[in-house]
Amino acid sequence: MYAVIRAGGKQYRVAPGDVLRLETQTGSNGKVEFSDVLAVSGGDGQIARPQANALVTGEVLGEGRGKKILVFHYKRKKQYKKLAGHRQPFTSVRITEIAYDGQKFSAPDVPKKEAKPQREKKAATEPKVEAKAAKPAAKKKAAAPKKSAAKKGGAKKK
Repeated sequence: MYAVIRAGGKQYRVAPGDVLRLETQTGSNGKVEFSDVLAVSGGDGQIARPQANALVTGEVLGEGRGKKILVFHYKRKKQYKKLAGHRQPFTSVRITEIAYDGQKFSAPDVPKKEAKPQREKKAATEPKVEAKAAKPAAKKKAAAPKKSAAKKGGAKKK
């Protein structure tokens, strides 16, 4: 089962369990509802255009900013150059359920990730490995005097 929704001025084909990067969304308690459903496909292969009784719900996974896009303005022969960068904000949403005509299609639950335990620092009582003996200092070569560049356009001969 899948649905076509409109979010942020764009259309997306979504199925339960899909993860999307949408324009910044506002959700309550980490849930987002998309009521602007354009089409719904049932399990029997038929596609319907719902009137107002279809609803797609999602779970907000996080927010972030996309890759930097460089915007470069340039006008030739006018000494005009301008460089600017832009990072588009997005909201990452996981589609959890598609409800239409009394039917509900839900995504399987994803187990919550547990925080990894932090590494324990090595105890200060452990002896440190001593650094290898330093190599004897190499002989420094005497710096040769620099030659001055010949003057241009020296004395002219007549």
